[in-house]
Amino acid sequence: MTVSFSIRALSKRYGAGAMTVQALNDVSFDITQGELIMLVGPSGSGKSTLLNILGGLDHASSGEVRFGDTVLTALKDKALTLYRRRHVGFIFQFYNLIPSLTARENVDLVREIADDPLSAEEALGLVGLTERMHHFPSQLSGGEQQRVAVARAIAKRPAILLCDEPTGALDLQTGVQVLEALSRINSAYGATTLVVTHNADIARMGSRIVHFADGQVRAIDENARPALPSELVW
Repeated sequence: MTVSFSIRALSKRYGAGAMTVQALNDVSFDITQGELIMLVGPSGSGKSTLLNILGGLDHASSGEVRFGDTVLTALKDKALTLYRRRHVGFIFQFYNLIPSLTARENVDLVREIADDPLSAEEALGLVGLTERMHHFPSQLSGGEQQRVAVARAIAKRPAILLCDEPTGALDLQTGVQVLEALSRINSAYGATTLVVTHNADIARMGSRIVHFADGQVRAIDENARPALPSELVW
């Protein structure tokens, strides 16, 4: 199996002196290419901080992250920008769509900076929004807007898909639709996918569940048979 990320003794501190916050503390584990990993734990436990470092949005205080043969933690800002552009798709809890652009136009924005993108039609088709591609965000439900955000993230065929509470603002039915899209994309394109969630049922979808507390990895559970989105109870 090919290792996508190798994480060794990774730490992140914010502030200084008495105001120091230890967001990550000596985190070490490997992530295999094509895995669907769930990061779980209470708020402030380090999940999103790890996601931001893996995505090149934040710098580690110490330790090392390798992406393939690249020492990600050694890259400067310009190189991190190229890394994000070429390899990473982001999906956040809030959709961050441009309200004056249609669903298709929102996806096309990302395609303009990608080397080998999917067409907007194909990306939106993967999330079941072919018939809504000419609608503006205000004409879409919350679940549809999040699926546009998923389509935008996958349009550049990212090797890595990082999702921070992608169903946090959604109800059960629309959340399941978003998770079905993520699962389908993970299977079809082999993108290494990490999902931050507080929901134990959603975590059952992962090939592995990484449990965080106080900035540390407390346990890693292997799922013999990850759950399908349709099997989730919530």
